[in-house]
Amino acid sequence: MRRFGFRSVAVVMLLLGGLEVQVHAQASAIPSAQSAPEAQGENRGRKLLEQMVDALGGDAWLNRADWISYGKGATFYKSQPNPYVSEFEEYTRAQPFGVRLIIVSKLGVFIPTTKRDVAVIWTSDNGYEVTFRGKKELPKDEVEDYQRRRRHTLDVVVKDWLRQPGVMVTYEGTGLVGRRLADKVSVLTASNDEVTIALDESNHRPLSRTFQWRDATYKDYDRDEEQYDNYQPVQGIMTPLTITRLHNGDTVSQRYLTKVVYNSKLSSDLFDPDRPLEKKAK
Repeated sequence: MRRFGFRSVAVVMLLLGGLEVQVHAQASAIPSAQSAPEAQGENRGRKLLEQMVDALGGDAWLNRADWISYGKGATFYKSQPNPYVSEFEEYTRAQPFGVRLIIVSKLGVFIPTTKRDVAVIWTSDNGYEVTFRGKKELPKDEVEDYQRRRRHTLDVVVKDWLRQPGVMVTYEGTGLVGRRLADKVSVLTASNDEVTIALDESNHRPLSRTFQWRDATYKDYDRDEEQYDNYQPVQGIMTPLTITRLHNGDTVSQRYLTKVVYNSKLSSDLFDPDRPLEKKAK
């Protein structure tokens, strides 16, 4: 089971030339052939994604350079919550990509002391656990899982996928996400990588992002879904304060954000795994 894509460290740390021409000529001669509905679906799908970006804050959302998220996280097993909640701080940089995650532990019975002595740092191609002793690479399966999910985020789909040649955007109709009616849009790349985004029918904010991939061991398909809820405006950006992750339909984690700060001009040192943490005096 995944726990936010990071591991436990005392607490939970918190992917026929001629014939073709002839057939194309015959099909195009038929009025109202399939190309018309397909074009309508493509146009509606792209329009909905444009409305999604506007609903999230437009240029403010597109151009956010970095953000800090404070909150609490819980993990689940077979959709049942584990009996603990972890407090965390997460620092994210858009370009070049970097994430620094810190689990905040409270030690002491009568006078709790806050400790931030372990960090998890994600780069564009790897993940590390960093302490005052130095860095250690995270297990390969955790890195693969995290990087797979990163390649399918809303940011990547909007800023990268939609600009690729051969990408197809299709309106898939409506469905329910939780108790909310949603418009569903699929984005398919030329390499057959696909993401489905469900948008709240009333305000076009994303309710979920879903993709699937083939398991290398069992050869079946796994399904990853993120659901977004409790949107609040932060510096002109509509920000979901509750994020739920599901794996093959089972809830595996939830994040409850208490504060988000955008565009703080974060230091590059935060995302350097070769900089060990400072050892705290006892």
